Order: sequence, then C-alpha cells, then structure tokens
Amino acid sequence: MEQIAEKVTIPCAGSTMVGRFYRASGQARASVLLNAATGVPQRYYRHFAQWAVQQGLHVLTYDYRDFGESLNGHLKDSPLTMADWMLEDQSAALAALADLAPRGPIWVLGHSLGGLGVAFHDYPARVTRITTIGSGFAHHWDHPWSYRPVVLAFWFLLGPLATALMGYLPGKSLRFGADLPAGVYWQWRRWCTSRDFFASDIGSALPYPKDERALPQLRICVAKDDVVVPPSGVERYADSLRASGAQFVTFDPAQYGRASLGHIELLGAGNEAVWADLLAPSQTADNCVEVASA
Repeated sequence: MEQIAEKVTIPCAGSTMVGRFYRASGQARASVLLNAATGVPQRYYRHFAQWAVQQGLHVLTYDYRDFGESLNGHLKDSPLTMADWMLEDQSAALAALADLAPRGPIWVLGHSLGGLGVAFHDYPARVTRITTIGSGFAHHWDHPWSYRPVVLAFWFLLGPLATALMGYLPGKSLRFGADLPAGVYWQWRRWCTSRDFFASDIGSALPYPKDERALPQLRICVAKDDVVVPPSGVERYADSLRASGAQFVTFDPAQYGRASLGHIELLGAGNEAVWADLLAPSQTADNCVEVASA
C-alpha cells in the first residue's frame, strides 16, 4: 500500500524549503534523511521512500532552496551557490528530521552533491550512519570518452554561454537536466574543472573540515558503470576521508542482473535489491564489491 507523504516546510537561512515526510507504520527502526543530487527533484526519490517505509524506516526528502518545490521567485534572482545547498540546506533538513522523528537513530543518505558535505557538518549523536552514493571529486578528464563530449559542452561551451546570457542555467532547454541558479552552476563548474575540486574554497566559501575521526559510520558507494561521477573520483573522495575509517564500495550491475545502474538511475524505481545493500551496515554486502577501505 502506498504511503501518503506529509508535506512539510523546512526553515533555512531566512527562507524555506519544501519537503515530504514518509512515515513508517508502527515504530520505525531508524529515520533516513535523503540529501538529493544536484538538479534532481525530490519527487524522483518517491519510489525509494515508499520502499524504505516498508522496511520500517521514516524518510525525509526535500528540494534545495530555489529549486523544485522550494523555488521562490525567478532563478535569475537567486543568490545561492552549491556550497549553500551543501551546508545550510542539508543542515536545516537534518534539524527538521530530528524534530519530525524525535526518537531513534538517524541515517543520512547523500546522493552525489548530497554526500559531498560530510566533513563539514556537525552530526548529533543520533546520526549513527552516513551513506553516500555517487559522491566524489569528479574532474572533467575522469569521464569515459563516450561521455566526455557532453561534459565538455556542459562546462566549456553551451553551459557557460547560456548561463552568462540567461542569468541562470537553462538546463531543460539545453537538455542538460534541470534549470539551476547561476551561482550553483558556476561553483559546480569550478569544482569539476579543478584538480583540487573544492579545496580552494575551504576557508572562504567552505568552512574548515571537522575532525573526521568523530564522524558516524561512513560508507562511500558508487555504481561500477557511473559515468557522471566515475568510481575513480569517488575513490579519491573516500581517500580524503581516510581518517574516518570510511568504507569504499562499488555496486556491479551484473551482480543484480541489470545492464546498468548509472548515477541518477540507481535511486530510481526498480532497484530495490541495490537499495537493501546501500542501506546495509559498514560491511561488504553480498551483491557489492569492496574495492578498498579508505
């Protein structure tokens, strides 16, 4: 039976975000905060959330400010950056989930951008597990040749030209996904075209990282066939969190009888077997391959 999600308003830095809270029937064994990937609306995750409810989990999804259901006004007027979404919005959502579900452990599931801010957040004791999927330090030369023309056009041709002209990224018109605030696009572009990714922003747009040894249990995962944030970039991210004891895991689509798992698609409908392994504790699940421990 499909669970009807409760629409919630999440205060954030003088503005608000719109979220959906999926409540497990009975006593939940944990509550899951799902931090979305860049340009992916929360409605995309409804299949995952409905599945998780059946596993005895509460789930909170939400749209970052000035995106999706949280869009207020025109994108051209948005001052927001990727760092704002990664820091302020994700922190506000975590606080909202703690209020919505005042008891029991909290698990954080970060998809792509949703998992990049791990080292910059303060986590309350209730957060016992963090899992990222497709989160990594992707440089434009990391992508396979088949995908590289798309990436180069996005970062060096159509993407910057259209954003400069329009005052926001017209992703839908360019068939590059969703429309995004200009500040999000420009910072994202700088990170993905720099060998040090966001390191140059630490101390300015980004705070200094927290003590990694104090982080909750951490798994950094990626699909073996992810071309958007390839495994090499995700492994670099895991290596940067070596002191946390993070586990780096790849999911092989062949082990699930799938031709592909991808980047965004992995959290789309029909991947329940992968989701079970994704939310597993920090140990190698039967259907995934541990490449290295960070």
